[in-house]
Amino acid sequence: MPNIKSAKKRMELGQKWAARNRVARSRLRTAVKRVRQAEDVETAQARLRDAESLLDRAARRRLFHPNKVARMKSQLRRQVAELQAD
Repeated sequence: MPNIKSAKKRMELGQKWAARNRVARSRLRTAVKRVRQAEDVETAQARLRDAESLLDRAARRRLFHPNKVARMKSQLRRQVAELQAD
């Protein structure tokens, strides 16, 4: 437990941001899962737009590494394309 006032403040702020990041990661994972579970093409494309938006925001905020975000977007697009081909 920190004794110095500034250290206490940094600890509180760190906990606040950790909670915020946890919520953002959870929203993103749910959006990605919904794209993968989509039954028809129209739903998949709509959910893909939402997921890509969240992924781009996560990369900009360094919640995930930008290369990982690019890879995830590519994989999702490929899955939607396979759904379209069927």
